[in-house]
Amino acid sequence: MGKNDHRVEAVLQLLRKQAPLSVKQDKFCNTACVERFLKAKGDNVKKAAKSLRACLSWRDSIGIDHLIADEFSAELADGVAYVAGHDEESRPVLIFRIKQDYQKFHSQKLFTRLVVFTLEVAIGTMSKNVDQMIILFDASFYRSASAFINSLLPMLKIVADFYPRRLHSAFVIDPPSLFTYLWKGVRPFVELSTVTMVISSLDFEDSLEFNDFAAYPRASSLRFDQSLMEPTAKIGSSASSRFSFTVSHHFDSLKPWYLSLTDTSASKVGPTSPSPLGPALISPLNARSLSFASPAARTPRGGINDGNYSSRLTRKSLFPSTPMPPKSAAMASGGGKKVNHPRTPRPSFLQSPAVFFRRECHVSRTEKNREAFRPVLKLYRRPYDEMIYRSKMRPPLGGLISIVTPNLRRKHVSLSQRF
Repeated sequence: MGKNDHRVEAVLQLLRKQAPLSVKQDKFCNTACVERFLKAKGDNVKKAAKSLRACLSWRDSIGIDHLIADEFSAELADGVAYVAGHDEESRPVLIFRIKQDYQKFHSQKLFTRLVVFTLEVAIGTMSKNVDQMIILFDASFYRSASAFINSLLPMLKIVADFYPRRLHSAFVIDPPSLFTYLWKGVRPFVELSTVTMVISSLDFEDSLEFNDFAAYPRASSLRFDQSLMEPTAKIGSSASSRFSFTVSHHFDSLKPWYLSLTDTSASKVGPTSPSPLGPALISPLNARSLSFASPAARTPRGGINDGNYSSRLTRKSLFPSTPMPPKSAAMASGGGKKVNHPRTPRPSFLQSPAVFFRRECHVSRTEKNREAFRPVLKLYRRPYDEMIYRSKMRPPLGGLISIVTPNLRRKHVSLSQRF
């Protein structure tokens, strides 16, 4: 027996000295379970035995052996908490989409039992070589950051105290705006804060790998549907949900209009009479506010500067709202010299070797969180299916209710076909 086996036996002996273990408790306290408690307590036998005894008492008080799916029929129908699938390393991925008003209408004990039930279902789906899970906390249904903190911390404490070394990583997705400041204050006191990351789903909105937003109503609602806009082929008064405006036929007015990437009509802006400027077509190149254009873009095309008018008078009469700075004497005469600004000196090769590894060593925490969340993005966007989730429940967690789709009909199989 190795040193680790001796520690496992020592922990079990301390447990049996305090109180005899039942058949279910003895089955729960297997070698892998005791090793996880030992790792969580730094291989301290006494602390591991104390923590394991507290876990056994807590499991008896919760009544884990009597948890069934029939108790959470409403939650399973709405997809409040479920196992979405497994990642590339065969770790189960849990998703909690608990609404802010859930705890107002349900007791804390029922909330705890729901969390424990989901954790037990995830553990039941683990293969022999897998002992960790991934949890996704969808906080988009919360409006208050403090309310979400009050829901998140108890869940993390349950996992840390009674499921040690089970959590591989946890992601908080789309939390309220003030959550970041509250999380910085409580993070030093949370045991699992090192594996808990904050993610924004908007960072993955344009992902090419998972760009099917039609099946995900929440993701598709964030996009602008151009088909809902009615095309306009005439110039005149227009209105939208934010403001209304009128495109004037006077050249001095600079008013906004709707810009599109395609020229849907041959509409023209400007005077209808012949003009040396020529007609101005609405296009992505000229349909812009001239007050923000460069001096070259503000200069009209054509021969407006020809004749007896100076360029300054033309600008003043044509664009009164855009004053131009006066030209200096050197620029007017054309004899201005080019000013050479001092350049930043190139770094020497005698610098610290850490400069060559700056790109690898100084990766931001946000980028690391995004890369860690990318493998489970597909599971997060996958629609919830109650029947698939119930099929992952092992007895007795599955309960007495079985869901059969109405389109599924079993064909009659004769005795000769069965064997």
